[in-house]
Amino acid sequence: MNEIKENLLEIVNETMIPEVEAYLEDLNKLIENNEAQEDDMEAIRDMESFLVELENIVLAINEDKMNDDEANEIYQRVLNLIEESKSH
Repeated sequence: MNEIKENLLEIVNETMIPEVEAYLEDLNKLIENNEAQEDDMEAIRDMESFLVELENIVLAINEDKMNDDEANEIYQRVLNLIEESKSH
């Protein structure tokens, strides 16, 4: 596995997936406490979809079904997402 795929795998497994799962946990607590709004419900659907996409990235890398260009493009998008989230 080349460096870009290793970097992508690391950032998805160690940063993105845990953050999405933590956010989903927070949103689910709102539901449990009957405090969820419609936008929270939409956020849950979006985050669940995003989590599946992240898991598919990990699977594609592990099964060697992603080329270096695709890995680099996704890695850059992930870095951009992280940077955007820091500015909010």
